[in-house]
Amino acid sequence: MTRHLEVLDAGVFSTTQDLGRHGLMHLGVPRSGAADRASLMLANRLVGNDEGAVGVESTFGGLVVRAHGALSVAVTGAPVPVRHEDRDLAPNSVLRLRDGDVLALGRPRVGLRTYVAVGGGLQPHRVLGSGATDVLSGLGPPALTAGAVLPVGPAPLAEPTIDHVAVRPPRAGVVELPLTLGPRDDWLHHEARDRLLASEWTVTPRSNRIGLRLDGAALALRHRHALPSEGIGLGAVQVPPHGQPILFLADHPVTGGYPVVAVVDDEAMDSAGQLVPGQRIRFRLSQRATLTPPDRRR
Repeated sequence: MTRHLEVLDAGVFSTTQDLGRHGLMHLGVPRSGAADRASLMLANRLVGNDEGAVGVESTFGGLVVRAHGALSVAVTGAPVPVRHEDRDLAPNSVLRLRDGDVLALGRPRVGLRTYVAVGGGLQPHRVLGSGATDVLSGLGPPALTAGAVLPVGPAPLAEPTIDHVAVRPPRAGVVELPLTLGPRDDWLHHEARDRLLASEWTVTPRSNRIGLRLDGAALALRHRHALPSEGIGLGAVQVPPHGQPILFLADHPVTGGYPVVAVVDDEAMDSAGQLVPGQRIRFRLSQRATLTPPDRRR
């Protein structure tokens, strides 16, 4: 029997994600991939997959799927009520689904994104070697809708030896993110640079997989003209002319003409990927050196 996962309800917003398209940014191809990579990798480990296997990223929950064939699944990330037929199950556990079983995710209590991995990995159509959906570039499979069928690869040869792990859930209060100043922090007035680090910033509802649009006291820029386009990476903190910063997430653009005044540490970006609208963040200086470009164009 061919094994696959049928989407009965995609919830608020669900996509297929892996660890993205690596090594192609010089060609203008963004990486994309899971917004919370650690949670996807944990889900894959629980079902015996390679850490980078394709799973489902469910935003704000509500995902409902049916198993076709016997499947092992794991649910990680933002903790949600997990309903399997007539039973409530714990997240961060291995669940055994029989042919025809239905698995339903509720709404997250904290955090934003929940991950579902299936033993054998999902096998959507891959673009440039990845099954990740990139909402900005349009690369990869489309966002999931009811009726979508996701083929599942062969079951892993070795059964997982751990069926549950204790994981600290995403933080519900103010989240502190370490960053390194630069390469264009000299575009900020001194007071604005101090404000970037001293203020609390609120995640607005206009945020998505591309980036977190933040609200707070506007940061004044020294210059009004635009920069020639420069490269943008994961974690870049960009300040447009209106002074409200944007923290770029997994589906960030590869270039931009507004100054990038800081970059959040890579290991903190999984936490950033779980921030919900209305949640507040505070930036602090990382232990790393300030990023300085070879040419500070004014």
